[in-house]
Parts: sequence; C-alpha cells; structure tokens
Amino acid sequence: MWSKFGAKFSAGWGAVVRQGGRLDLVHAVALAGQRPLIHVLDSFQIEVDEADALSRLAAARNLKRLRCTTLLDEGQYSLVQFEAPAGPAEERVEALRWRLKDSVDFAVDDAAVAIIDIPNDGARQANVFAVAAASSVVGARMGLFRESHLALEAIDIPELALRNVAALFEEDNRGLAFVSLTDAGCMLVITFRGELILSRRIDMTSGALAKADEERRAQLLERLALELQRTLDNFDRQYGYVSISRLILACEHDAQGTVTALAQNLYLPLVAMDLAEVADFPDLPDLKSLERQAQGLLAVGAAFRT
Repeated sequence: MWSKFGAKFSAGWGAVVRQGGRLDLVHAVALAGQRPLIHVLDSFQIEVDEADALSRLAAARNLKRLRCTTLLDEGQYSLVQFEAPAGPAEERVEALRWRLKDSVDFAVDDAAVAIIDIPNDGARQANVFAVAAASSVVGARMGLFRESHLALEAIDIPELALRNVAALFEEDNRGLAFVSLTDAGCMLVITFRGELILSRRIDMTSGALAKADEERRAQLLERLALELQRTLDNFDRQYGYVSISRLILACEHDAQGTVTALAQNLYLPLVAMDLAEVADFPDLPDLKSLERQAQGLLAVGAAFRT
C-alpha cells in the first residue's frame, strides 16, 4: 500500500498490529514463489497506551533491525470501487482522488490514496479499488513508530493482509473465498490470481459464538452462513468469469466445530485454515493451533508482503 525503503534491514518484514488491548508482532520472510517462513509470532498486552507498548516491544524484540509494517484500523480509511481511470500511475491516482470527494468524509486534497487493480477477463470494463486515508491518520501512525525509533516502511489495510494469506491457498485459475472470524470481527475476502477482487465485513465475532448457548450459537451460525451464501451468489452473478474453488475459514474459537456447523448451509466446500499447508514455522509450536493462527492472522498477513 503506502511504502518507502531506506536503510538495510534483516530479511522480511516485522508486522506490528493492534488488536483490541494487545499488539501482535510477526516477523516473516515471504519471497515470491517460495513458502513464507514465520520466525516470530507474539502478542503483548497494552498496559498504558499504544505508544508505551510499542516502545517496550521495540526494546524487548530488537525491532530496530526490521523493516516494520502496520495496518490501519477499521474506520481510519475508505475502500471504494471505481471504473479504472486511464493514464500513467500518478494520473490515475489524481483522477481517483477527485472522484473520492463524494465518497469519503475527510479532505482528499492531501490524503493518502492508493490503487488496487481488480483482475478481470479482459472483455469488460476494468475496475479498481481506491484506498484513501486522511493525512492526519497516516501521520499519527507514522509518528507513533517514529517516537519508538522504529522504521515504519509500509502502512497497509486489513483487506490486503487477508489477501496475502488467501492468495497462498488459491488453485490455478480459480478464485478463493476466505473468512477471518475473530474476537475483533468477521471479514470475507475473495481473491483471484493473487489479487483482491471482493471484500465484505460481517457483523459477527468468534467471541459471540463462544459465549452463546447451544440454541443461540445455532442461530448465529445460520445467520453467518446466510450472509456468506448471499455474498457468494451475488459474486457469481457479477464475476461469472471467476470460479471459486472453496471457502477457507480462520476462526479464533473452535475452528473445526465452526466449520462443521457452517458447512451444512453452504454449497462451496468449506475447510478450516491451516497455515502449515502454505507456510513454515519450525520454531513456533503454538502456531500448530488453528485458533492461534486465526488470532494472529492480520499480523501474519501484513508480514507476508513480497
């Protein structure tokens, strides 16, 4: 998304992502055409504020040796789909900046704007996602890392972090539906040829499922399955040239049980995400847990930048 490159660092990326009252840290190396290697996955509670937690984390984990990346929070950016403008990259950004004026509630003149091309079949109008964030939001995030003397080399959004993971599970020339269901919320992304083609947030948390009694849990899962199926049906009508092979679910609580319950109401094959299928983490035995994988998924995806 928004990135810069400066001094020489250790290989890979160090992703620091806030999730509620904690910071998740992942150090991973993801090279094109190779299985990503996860060196570190850890979580740190925020005891005072994020700046204090980040400073302590930087000292404890020697983060100054890493290129760092982080994610904006929901509500700090806008992701809007437009017809693709023509012209060179800089002209495309400026054309979309003008179009964004009616779609966002902040000034776009000095906002951070980036373009994500959406794959198509070449027979129809090309579309793009425009990502925009207020300059004050981006500046505040940069300042937070600067105060901790960390090299923040890139700022991304959760949709692209999930795309980075989902793309690893794709089959050749097939789309993939991927759902992240955690205590922070639920997001569905669909990827094709390694790129984001659709994203949707759904009002559901894994914590709500975990705390519900049997009857309420069944109701919540039925509603979630309905929302997923509706989205998949709409996608099929709009993107008929993309055949989705399966749906993968990352769930922070009872991953296998949730998959079993949801599968009864979905026509696509549904499986629980297991990062061991696509990545290596020989020194992280706790990552064998599917639930721990889901818990740290956004930080993992952020660190899977290539």
